[in-house]
Amino acid sequence: MATTEMYNDGVAGSVMEKGMAICGEFGGVKVETMVEGGDAKDVICRMAKKLGPDLLVMGSHGYGRIKRALLGSVSHHCAQNVECPVLVVKKPKSSLSTADGH
Repeated sequence: MATTEMYNDGVAGSVMEKGMAICGEFGGVKVETMVEGGDAKDVICRMAKKLGPDLLVMGSHGYGRIKRALLGSVSHHCAQNVECPVLVVKKPKSSLSTADGH
């Protein structure tokens, strides 16, 4: 359990650092971060209600229809259940590298 918690803390810290760095590129953007436990869609919706953000920005795994049907979509659930606008950012498709980089 302790090892898993340390790993999760490390991942959460890394994600928050990256997010803060990206947001730091845009002047005047207020960012709040926190780490909560539980079902992601429920925690995100609860925090959005509590904090009342102007915009909720979320990432997407980009699952296909079958995986999304089986696993559910956190971003879709949140977009349907929070009161603020939601921006879903898709993970870039990994390109197959060629010799000339195209």
